[in-house]
Amino acid sequence: MCRFLAYLGESIFLEELVCTPRHSLVRQSLRADEAKAVTNGDGFGIGWYGERSSPGIYREVMPAWSDENLLALCSNVRSPLFFAHVRAATGTGIARQNCHPFHYGPYLFMHNGQIGGYGQLRRAMESRLSDHLYAHRQGATDSELLFLMIINRMEMGDSITQAVGQVLNETLAMMHVLGIDQPLRFSAALADGKSIHAFRFSSDKRAPTLYLHRHGELGHVIASEPLEGEHEGWELIPQGMVVHLSEEGQRSEALA
Repeated sequence: MCRFLAYLGESIFLEELVCTPRHSLVRQSLRADEAKAVTNGDGFGIGWYGERSSPGIYREVMPAWSDENLLALCSNVRSPLFFAHVRAATGTGIARQNCHPFHYGPYLFMHNGQIGGYGQLRRAMESRLSDHLYAHRQGATDSELLFLMIINRMEMGDSITQAVGQVLNETLAMMHVLGIDQPLRFSAALADGKSIHAFRFSSDKRAPTLYLHRHGELGHVIASEPLEGEHEGWELIPQGMVVHLSEEGQRSEALA
């Protein structure tokens, strides 16, 4: 399992959330409180939006706590919308292309969870990608594959929520056909440069934690764990829900 955070609001330096808090994401990479894996040292990544429509990306295979470049970047880059992720690998190799967040065009995506029996499903799932999305695939993770399947549905005309719901339903159907009884767990965030969409779902009702927090008067944070160690002011997103953050504020709906 992994830990991540996403921010939307007035422009702030990334270090304000990624590095500075008492239970920052860098701290969680070494010792998480609410994760199945206490240490998330199998790589990390940050993605942020600036003056261009496509996001900036920095990913590395070393642990977040030991990378001086990450600290330097976060102390000098500011953004109104950014993602950060620390990885605990679940069956796929430790490589830069397997680190989150993943990106395609203006979109950023990161995920905490796993597809039960992924090795049995991978070939069938990849066959559902259009040729150009299959060619874009760089890594071997279930997370990247889910993201590209979601993009595939969006290019067919689905909204982000519809695309995610459809991909999860398709994946569950394939798992059922193959008799896979391991769960599909999906806590994830997807951004388009202007808004963030956060999802919390699991087929066994044990979805990885995901919280919503008002960051002062500046904006909102989505995070796997509270960043100050205290839960006051941090709202646990119910399972089966999607939270939408935009300039207009926030809203929630059930994930079909």
